[in-house]
Amino acid sequence: MQAHYQRYTLHFKRPSGTSRGVLVEKETWFIHLQDGHRTGIGECCTLKGLSVDDRPDFEEQLQRVCNDIDNHAYWLNEGLREFPALHFGLEMALKDLEGERHILFPSDFTTGQSAIPINGLVWMGEASFMQAQIRAKLEQGFNCIKLKIGAIDFDQELHLLRKIRQEYSASDIELRVDANGAFAPEEAREKLERLAALDLHSIEQPIKPQQWEAMAQLCENTPLPIALDEELIGVFDDASKQKVLDTIQPQYIILKPSLVGGFKGSGTWMALANERNIPWWITSALESNIGLNAIAQWTYTLNNPMPQGLGTGQLFTNNLPSPLEVHNGALHYRPELVWNLNALQA
Repeated sequence: MQAHYQRYTLHFKRPSGTSRGVLVEKETWFIHLQDGHRTGIGECCTLKGLSVDDRPDFEEQLQRVCNDIDNHAYWLNEGLREFPALHFGLEMALKDLEGERHILFPSDFTTGQSAIPINGLVWMGEASFMQAQIRAKLEQGFNCIKLKIGAIDFDQELHLLRKIRQEYSASDIELRVDANGAFAPEEAREKLERLAALDLHSIEQPIKPQQWEAMAQLCENTPLPIALDEELIGVFDDASKQKVLDTIQPQYIILKPSLVGGFKGSGTWMALANERNIPWWITSALESNIGLNAIAQWTYTLNNPMPQGLGTGQLFTNNLPSPLEVHNGALHYRPELVWNLNALQA
């Protein structure tokens, strides 16, 4: 088997705001495999300042894997434990190598007979910009909307949420918010109470990760269900994963395969959560359509009826054309459409 990698820069259609800053572009990496006439591609998607793979030796490690690709069993079992995005990219590429036309997990989703309900994502920005996004998502048929909060004035964010609730009840529109750790522990409880008055579904990561005692106290007494997200990043061994869940006891966990070790790492978190009756859902992490395709096909096989966070493929000007399509609040796979990876040949 032969392997090589390439870097690819995705450009946002417009700057996208989070509590960690505004994104205008993001770097991703592709692993290409060839074994005889078969080929496979996988994506290693890292997020600066968030992924544990965001380290100086990432590219060196990627080259090492490509040079030793016939030893892929070692890399997937232990060699890439501290490189979750690279682990996922290799998993993805090997799975793609087995199939045809980038069908990694054949199902009613890949034949176009079924779709995955997803949340509509509203990015941070000026109130008027966020309001325009909300209106667009509602017009596009979403009945679950997720808003990034924590970057503008909190009262303005509450005002936006209140306006949605004046028009749509909780039975009409499910509202999720993602604070990305923006709240200080001492103010989090009061903010959660104000948010809970608006019949929200949940809040992701209200305070920064690795404050287990403070997060545990919040989860124990919260008026609004809390979902752990960043808290799961960089937790490598099973004992530590169990400790996170047993200490904090969250209402939900959110799994981003690129950040927690791909199919394998996510599967471990799911199994531990299921043992503790903690619901979960899957979210993409700004992958191109290569990564999103793998995540979506796998997610469909999990039979989770909750809206998933898989709507990020429309964010980029230079994404790779694929059969993935968002329509009426769901992610569809259109088998009559073809992949176009010409941009990767340059």
